[in-house]
Amino acid sequence: MSSSTTSCKFLLLASLCLAPLAPGAAQTWQSALSRMPLPAGVPQLNRTNCVETLLRSFQSNDVVKALIFMPGATDELYFFRRARANLPAPPVSLLAAVTALTNQTLIRATFRPPLLLLHTAEDLLEPAVTLKHPSAVERLRQARFAPHVLYLDRDWDCLQPLLSSALAIDLRPQRYSRDSWHFYRHSFAAWNLTGWEALEATALAGQTRFTVRRRQVVFELDMRPRVAPRVESYPP
Repeated sequence: MSSSTTSCKFLLLASLCLAPLAPGAAQTWQSALSRMPLPAGVPQLNRTNCVETLLRSFQSNDVVKALIFMPGATDELYFFRRARANLPAPPVSLLAAVTALTNQTLIRATFRPPLLLLHTAEDLLEPAVTLKHPSAVERLRQARFAPHVLYLDRDWDCLQPLLSSALAIDLRPQRYSRDSWHFYRHSFAAWNLTGWEALEATALAGQTRFTVRRRQVVFELDMRPRVAPRVESYPP
């Protein structure tokens, strides 16, 4: 084989390797977040800005439909006050911010398609669901939630009316009920969720479980045992 032929084959192979992904090529959650810029002038994530900065930076995409701060993650920020992450030099993407947070704190990121969970070892990543009327699940999967929602430390009384109206269900506890007093406050951003995905996102953000009946969904505090993160392994 001539040297010119070998060179041509090498250049062709190199061009294929360096070519951008075709528009229809599959994305990962990392590649999706890498295209979402953080606002300028944010050198550090901490208890005063972390949740709002990340949730407001989360944009609509074809891979990740919701970014959820679970109770263990918000405890690290608001209760223990020990989660701080320095960001790289700008421009900074949402992926770079999530990476900094998971490298420098006890907070971790897990993709449970289509939901990206920010959590600690304390959080349970699968919602507890009881099906009293299994055929109702398909109706909820077909239902459409709001095109975009952004909840920053919101209680059940804020979420309940929107969920109940959008999904056309009797959602319990009712608004202003003492049965929701011990639900965690919800912090998540979401785009184009189905009804079922909205219920799962709400349960994961609020440390709750839910029961599906024919035309009713009942939320309760999720009392499954949890293990607190080991502080001695806290990143330096």
